Amino acid sequence: MIKMWGRNTSSNVQKAMWAVGELGLPCERIDVGGKFGKNKEEPYLSMNPNGLVPTLEEEDGFTLWESNSVVRYLAGKYDKSNVLEPKDPKVRARASMWMDWQLSVVGPAIFGAFWGLIRTPPEKRDEAAIKTSQEKTTAAMKILDAQLARTQFVAGESFSYGDIPVGIMCYRYVQLVPGRPSTPNLDRWYAAISSRKAFQEHVGSVPLS
Repeated sequence: MIKMWGRNTSSNVQKAMWAVGELGLPCERIDVGGKFGKNKEEPYLSMNPNGLVPTLEEEDGFTLWESNSVVRYLAGKYDKSNVLEPKDPKVRARASMWMDWQLSVVGPAIFGAFWGLIRTPPEKRDEAAIKTSQEKTTAAMKILDAQLARTQFVAGESFSYGDIPVGIMCYRYVQLVPGRPSTPNLDRWYAAISSRKAFQEHVGSVPLS
């Protein structure tokens, strides 16, 4: 059985576990990081020198970190029915592109709102920084909405691993950015992905903290 090291409230751990759920893989998740600690200690650092989560550990001792890489690896090794990894190389590349977009654009955009509203006591919040983060996140989500006017899912007409990282950011967006503008395409897509069993189990049932 594979092991996934990392607390379930981490968005990056959620990516990996959502993929595990979609693939129906037996997996033991082990709480590390946040209030659980241990991520800056041996033997965890021997698996992941960054001290971050998640880290995938397989039965033969193989380990892998970086959440999007973990998702792609799991799909490449275990996805026999193309549940996550598109067959078409162009669609597969687009899926990977949106995964990278989550890391480079929407993830950094929403960080300030998440940290300010979830991790910071009200009396210590930087309201200007929170507002700026909300505005940047909204702009990013408008880009996603425009894409979803052209395709059912981020990379094409079927769900893929490209939907996982941005789907988790959208879960945070709908909770952290009140008064959002109309995004009918994003709303349609989010309703579809958030109804998936693996999303509900590993993302939607976990409060932001």
